[in-house]
Parts: sequence; C-alpha cells; structure tokens
Amino acid sequence: MRQRRTFDRASAAAGVSAQFDQDAASYDRLVGANPGYHEHLRLSARRLDLPDRGAGATLLDVGCGTGLSTAALVETYPEARVVAVDASAEMLARAREKTWPGTVRFVHSRAEDLHAALAAEGVERPFDGLLAAYLVRNLPDRDAGVAVLVDHLAPGAPIAVHEYSVADSAYARGVWTAVCWAVIIPLGRRVTGDASLYRYLWRSVLAFDGLARLEQRLRDAGLREVHTRPVDGWQRGIVHTILGRR
Repeated sequence: MRQRRTFDRASAAAGVSAQFDQDAASYDRLVGANPGYHEHLRLSARRLDLPDRGAGATLLDVGCGTGLSTAALVETYPEARVVAVDASAEMLARAREKTWPGTVRFVHSRAEDLHAALAAEGVERPFDGLLAAYLVRNLPDRDAGVAVLVDHLAPGAPIAVHEYSVADSAYARGVWTAVCWAVIIPLGRRVTGDASLYRYLWRSVLAFDGLARLEQRLRDAGLREVHTRPVDGWQRGIVHTILGRR
C-alpha cells in the first residue's frame, strides 16, 4: 500500500525550501482550490484570542509562505504589527508583491536561524503572539525548531500551531490519502508539471506526529495550557489548531 512506503523525513525536509521555490508561482492558485483553506487560517488566528484587534501587539508569523497566514493575522488583528518569516526566497517574494499595510514586515529565514535573522533586520523580540501554519511538520529537527519558536514569545503570550495530524485516526488517514491521490497530486501535476511537492505533502502528513505527541512536544518546549481545537469541513480530523502559552 502507498501509505507503507518508507519516508525519510530528514532527507525530504532538506529539499522542502527548494521545492517551494520551484512551485511558488502557482501556490496560491492551488491552495485556493481547497475549500476552507483561508477560513481555517483565520480561525487559527482568531484562536490566539488577542484583545483590542491586536492594538499594541507585535505578532510573529513563521512559515508565512506567500503571505496567506500573514493575511489571516492582518485581517484578524488589524491594529497589530506583524513580522512574517519564511525559508523559501521565492515564496517570500510572492508575499512581498502583495499589498500590505505598513505594519507588516517580511524576513527571509529558516526557523532554526530566527534569532540571527531577526537581529540582523533590527527586529526586537519577544513577540506577543505567534502563528505557525504548516511549519512544524517540515522542520528538520522538530524539537529544536519548536524550542526556537517558544523562545521568541513573551511570558504568557499565545501560540497557534496550525497543522495536519492524522496518525491517531485510520479514518482521517484514509480520507487524506484519497483526497491527495484523487485531487491534490493530479492538480499539482497539471498546474506545475511536477507533483513532487504534493507527493511530499501526502507522505509527510502520514508520517507526522499524532496529536498527543505534538502536544507533548509543545509542553516539552515550555508551553502551558496546551490543547487542540478542530476545524470544520472535509479537513475535520485532518487539520487542527494546537494552542498553548509560554
């Protein structure tokens, strides 16, 4: 069965940024065909539960890609400042091409290099909230990467990890595989001419943490009040918001 193929996470993760660079031009069009994609990002942003439309807050968006998660933060917290970071130069270039308020700033960096990259840009830390959408699964060293994220939060500040997790449910794994091979992978191949990124997406989600393991990673990194909330639609049980506070 396809699900049983060996998945070398370290090797796959090493090439993720290059693959995102290659497919950056078509990324928004592809995810736009996914019902609920944008609303689910806004839902996770709202679950940070910041007061006063984010007035006085500075938020960190790690793994911002083409800026879709950044847009979710800006729409939800229009009074906040947002620093958006991604490891893919081409995805970040697409994000910068869009129209943003002056409160948004983009930084090119891997999550692991966040300290140095923000310091070089003169960006002060800690942050009052953090959104990491579809990031943790792609980190070469998940525990070290999560620790870096937590280290950038002010005491008491919230984090929302918006991520796939299907390991705990045979039904969710079945739905995920069916949707990938019937829709996501063929569409990716048709639009880009190369379905490598979308085959990686399928495999990486199957190989990723179950929710209990992911929640424990966050607790081990120093977060408290860690809990998971669902999304709706076909992705219920597949995509989740995992919340916590430093």
